Amino acid sequence: MRVLVTGGSGRLGRSTVAVLAARGHETVSVDARPGAAVAGVFQRTADLMDLSARTALFRESAPEAVVHLAGIAVPFGEPDERTLTVNTALAWSVLSEATAAGAQCAVAASSPTVYGYNHPSWAPLRLPLDEEHPIAPWHAYGLSKAVVEETVRALARSSDGCVLSAVRPGYVITPEEWDGALTQQGHTVRERLRDPALAGASLFNYVDAEDAALLIALLVENPDRARNGGVYNAVAPDPLCPGPVDTLLARLHPATAPFAGALADGRAVFSSERARAELGWRPEGTWRSRLRTGD
Repeated sequence: MRVLVTGGSGRLGRSTVAVLAARGHETVSVDARPGAAVAGVFQRTADLMDLSARTALFRESAPEAVVHLAGIAVPFGEPDERTLTVNTALAWSVLSEATAAGAQCAVAASSPTVYGYNHPSWAPLRLPLDEEHPIAPWHAYGLSKAVVEETVRALARSSDGCVLSAVRPGYVITPEEWDGALTQQGHTVRERLRDPALAGASLFNYVDAEDAALLIALLVENPDRARNGGVYNAVAPDPLCPGPVDTLLARLHPATAPFAGALADGRAVFSSERARAELGWRPEGTWRSRLRTGD
């Protein structure tokens, strides 16, 4: 299948294009800046906010599937207005082009931040957090991702023949970060494990980049099994902390205390059961198996 991946040079994008190419897909990666060469991947450089450049890219690549990862990737990384403008405009433009180009499916990156955690007023209705739990974003980045999800649903209602879905990858950890490189917040995985406040800010969620890429590949390959307009959590099955997370979670986020006991068996704060049940996704990259031994 011909797959166009926007943001293919990013942290999740690099693993996504590599996994798609390894699974036999004709993969085109497009980014605003050239990325490192990946075997079997065609690299393109384009400003996707530019209509003529975007139209030419879709005409040239004629994708059968589109994976949309481009955009501002972290909260507070840019001024709020820019984050909202870029992420929401890109989602509408790219996904609309995908449906107009006759793609069989399109997958867009959302984020667990749509739930609205890490804010004093936030309290869950239950734990673990699944896709049916209400969302309540409180910052511009989380709001932009909620709009991405609504864009997926809107286009799913109006498109004919293109199955659209969104994925909420957890705190993405790349292969080099497992080996000790700094993560996107400027500290190592080991430092997140040692200081509960670091990983606790995102409710201890994480996902191996290759595992998240695998879920994206499964959505591309199985549009008949995906929910049209659906959302899928993509989070590792265990929390990024030694031992069960229930006590730590209740201490760092007191509003979770009435529900934290459900996690005493070692499960993560976020449930990815929908992806397992509907697409057979089984993430293997836990911190216990991926983290390099020694210090």
